Amino acid sequence: MRSPTPSSDPATAAEPDGVASGREQHRQRVIEAAADLLERGGREAVTTRAVAEAAGLQPPAIYRLFGDKDGLLEAVAQYGFAKFVASKNVDPDPADPIDDLRAGWDLAVEFGLSNPALYTLMYSEPAGRDSAAFQAGLEILRARVRRLAAGGWLRVDERIAAGIIHATGRGAVLTWLSQPEPERDPALLTALREAMVTAVTNERPAVRDAGPAGAARALRATLPEQTTLTNAERQLFREWLDRLAADHVT
Repeated sequence: MRSPTPSSDPATAAEPDGVASGREQHRQRVIEAAADLLERGGREAVTTRAVAEAAGLQPPAIYRLFGDKDGLLEAVAQYGFAKFVASKNVDPDPADPIDDLRAGWDLAVEFGLSNPALYTLMYSEPAGRDSAAFQAGLEILRARVRRLAAGGWLRVDERIAAGIIHATGRGAVLTWLSQPEPERDPALLTALREAMVTAVTNERPAVRDAGPAGAARALRATLPEQTTLTNAERQLFREWLDRLAADHVT
């Protein structure tokens, strides 16, 4: 079992501010050096000796800061998610939610194509997906899906829609990276994106249709904002809306 990294060591909390600040600076320097080596030479290039040299530290510092190489790679994966979230431009009220969906998907795919080794590491290290940055990215996606539901555009349940969007983006990146460069065709990415859009959205807002499913999904998305109902009433109402929303034609 890997020993806990200093970031989770209770002793770290007792360090003077200056010592803790210096440790964090060293951690960040090592993580950035490892990420640079990863992109330039792949995972095999990220050795403790090479990282320590690039960061201007002695190899034992890696073990003090991260426990071992696996701990370092987990930290790099978390760094990747933080970098991805920082690259997102979030419009809380887009003029066209469908175009906003396309733009968000394109941004996620472009990040993966621009950072292939880092992206691959991000989705191969389970601890990275437990990070606050990964959760923040998921919340951005869920908010985008929620806006689609509130406008009556969503074709499927919000959870399923988020899963489809995430899976198709990740699949597009990994498929592209697995292909020989001469065989990479941008039309594949466009086709995958449009297949995703078709799978999760309606051609027009479902609330304009006679069926209750789209209206139920739209109302369910805005239900938490309602203050006229008690908590018990909202819970009961949500159960009814869930049943109506599930009765849709796929």
